[in-house]
Amino acid sequence: MASIYSVSQVNSYIKNMFVQDFALSRITVRGEVSNCKYHSSGHIYFTLKDKGGTLAAVMFAGQRRTGLRFQMQEGQQVVVTGAVDVYERDGRYELYAKKIEPDGQGGLFERFVRLRGELEEMGMFSPEYKQPIPKYAMQVGVVTAPTGAAIQDIINITSRRNPYVQLVLYPALVQGDGAAESIVAGIHALDELGLDVMIVGRGGGSIEDLWAFNEEIVARAIFECHTPVISAVGHETDVTIADYVADLRAPTPSAAAELAVFDYRQFEEQRMLYERNLVRAMGRRMERLRYQMEQCRLRLRFHDPERQIREKRQLLFNIEERLGQVMEQRMQAAKHRLALSGGRLHGLSPLAKISGGFGFVTYGPGKRLESVRKVQEGDEIEVRVSDGKLTAQVTGTEEAGMPGGSE
Repeated sequence: MASIYSVSQVNSYIKNMFVQDFALSRITVRGEVSNCKYHSSGHIYFTLKDKGGTLAAVMFAGQRRTGLRFQMQEGQQVVVTGAVDVYERDGRYELYAKKIEPDGQGGLFERFVRLRGELEEMGMFSPEYKQPIPKYAMQVGVVTAPTGAAIQDIINITSRRNPYVQLVLYPALVQGDGAAESIVAGIHALDELGLDVMIVGRGGGSIEDLWAFNEEIVARAIFECHTPVISAVGHETDVTIADYVADLRAPTPSAAAELAVFDYRQFEEQRMLYERNLVRAMGRRMERLRYQMEQCRLRLRFHDPERQIREKRQLLFNIEERLGQVMEQRMQAAKHRLALSGGRLHGLSPLAKISGGFGFVTYGPGKRLESVRKVQEGDEIEVRVSDGKLTAQVTGTEEAGMPGGSE
C-alpha cells in the first residue's frame, strides 16, 4: 500500500525542494507592481505580474530599510531581487524581496501619469476650484457599489456618528466595462438632487480594479459637479485621478464618512457646553446690569426732580423767611428814623408854635407875613391859631426899634 502523507508533510517537502534549488534562493524578477499594500507593521505586500502570470511577493520591514529607496506605486515596472520560498501554512510560494529597484513604468501607470499631467495643465487640480465641505451636512450622496464593503462601512460610520443624516445611494459599477460611465451617471444624478455633500469611491484593489476612477470622464464629472465631492478610492496608498480632482480626498470610505458626517453626540456636548457658557455669561452680564441699574437708580434718586423741587422750596422758604426778617428789621429802622424825623419836624412845625399861644399870619394869596413892610393900613390879613383862623384888617404898622411910627 502506498504511503499516506499529511498536508504539512507535503508542504514541508516542497519547501525543502525550494530551499535546495540554488536558482530560487537568489533570483531577480522583472514585473509590474499590482495590489501593493503597506502594512502598519512596516511590511510591504504586492504582486508582480506580466502578460503571462502573477507572482505574490513580500518585503519585510527589516529588508525595506536597505533594499527599497523609493515609494512603490501601482503599475510601476520594477526589478525585484530575492528568494522564492514556500509558506508552509498556506502551501503557497512567494517571492521574498531583499531589493527592489524601478525598471520603467507599466502601461497603466504611464497612462495615469500622462492624464494626470494633462488635467493638471488644465487647472483641474487647482485649489481655487475646491469647494468647502459643509460642516453640518444632513443629506449625503454616495456613488459606489451597492453590495461592497465600502457602502457598509459608510452606513456603519454614519449610523454611529449621526443617525439623523440621510444617505442617498446611487448603485454604480466600480470596475470593469462601463464602470466609468456608471460612476459619471451617478455623479450627475445625485448632483441634481441638491445634496449637501457627495462621496465617490470604492474599496481597495489593484490598479486595474481602480482604473475607472482614473478615467478622464470621471475626473471631468467630479470637476463640474456643483455638490462638494469627497473621493474615497481604495486604501491610503491608492491614489487615483479622482483624488486629485475631488474637493477633498479621504484615504478610505470609512474616513470619507467621518469627514462628511458630523458627530451628533459631540455636537450636542459642544452645544450644551456653549449653552452653559452662554447662561453663565448672561448671568454675569445680568449681575453687572443690575448693579449699573442700581447705581443709576441711586443717581436718579439723588437728582430726582421732586426731591430737587422740595429742596428748592425749602431754600425758597428760608430765603423768604430771611427776607421777611430783613424787611422787618429795615422797616423798624425806617420807622425809628421816621419817628425821630417827625419829632424834629414837629418841633419846627408852626402849628406847634401856634398851640403855645402864637399865631401864623398870612397876607394876600396865603403869603407868610414876615415884615410890617409887606402890608399897609387897610390890608386884610389872616391869623391862624390852634383852633382856627381870624381875618383882620391892618389899622396901623410900627417897625421895631422905631418908636413914634404911625399905628
